[in-house]
Amino acid sequence: MASRRLALLVSMFALAIAALVPATASAWAPASSATIHPGVQTFTQGAQCTANFIYQNGSDVYIGQAAHCSGTGAATETDGCLAQSLPLGTPVEIDGASRPGVLAYSSWLTMQGNGESDEETCAYNDFALVRIDPADVANVNPSVPGYGGPTGVGEPGSTGADVYSYGNSSLRFGISQLSPKQGTLVTSTPEGWSHSVYTVTPGIPGDSGSGFLSSTGAAFGTLSTVAIAPLPLSNGVSDLSNELAYARANSSFTGVSLVPGTEPFTPDIVGAILGG
Repeated sequence: MASRRLALLVSMFALAIAALVPATASAWAPASSATIHPGVQTFTQGAQCTANFIYQNGSDVYIGQAAHCSGTGAATETDGCLAQSLPLGTPVEIDGASRPGVLAYSSWLTMQGNGESDEETCAYNDFALVRIDPADVANVNPSVPGYGGPTGVGEPGSTGADVYSYGNSSLRFGISQLSPKQGTLVTSTPEGWSHSVYTVTPGIPGDSGSGFLSSTGAAFGTLSTVAIAPLPLSNGVSDLSNELAYARANSSFTGVSLVPGTEPFTPDIVGAILGG
C-alpha cells in the first residue's frame, strides 16, 4: 500500500512539474508545415510589421514584433519614452493564425509607466510581445525560414561580422526569395542598446521588428529603424538581450525566454533564397 501511495505521489508531482515547464521542441509543429513562425507578417490596426522570434513566459506562447508597430504617432516618433501607443490588449492579426493575437507587452508602455529616462534605452528599446491564441499554438514553429535557428540569445560579434535576417514587407508582393538577407555589423552604441547593420538590400517599411541572427545563429536583435544619418540606409537593430532583460526586470514577464529553433542554423544566403 505504501509503495502505491508513493508511486501516486510521484506521478502527481511529475504532472505538476510538466504543467509548469514550457513546451519542448517536440511540441512544436514541423517547420515544413507550421503556419506561424519567425518572419510572418503581423497587422496592428492596419500597420504591417514582420515578427522576429517565438517566446514563452510560463505556459503562454508569444510572437515578437517592434513596439513601434502599435505606435499611434508619426513614423519619426522613435523615442519610446514619449511616443504614443495603442494599449495592451489590442488585437493583432498574425499571418497564418486562425484567431488574432493580443498585444501583451510593449517596451514603450512599460518605459512610460516606469518613468524611464535613460536616453539610449528610450531611443532603442523597441520590443513587443503578442500572445498567440492557445488554439493556434499547435501551428507554431520557432525556426527562421531558410536559415534555421535561432540557437539562443547572443551577441552579434565584432565589427565586420556577418549577420542574417528575414524581412517580410508586403511591399515585396509576396516574393519570398527577397526576404532572406545577409549583412555586416558596422557599429554599436556605447551602452550596446543598438547595432548599425548594412544588408545587401536595407530594411523597408513592413520589415520593422524582424529578427537578426549572428554568424553562429544567435538571435541578437530586432529591426527598429532605417537610418538616414550618419550611416544612410543602414538598419538600426535593437539589442534583443537588453530588450528581454528590461522586460524581465520591469514587467510581469519575469520568466520570458526565446524559444530556440528546431532546425539547425545554416548561414547560407543562397540556400535561404532558393529555399524561399
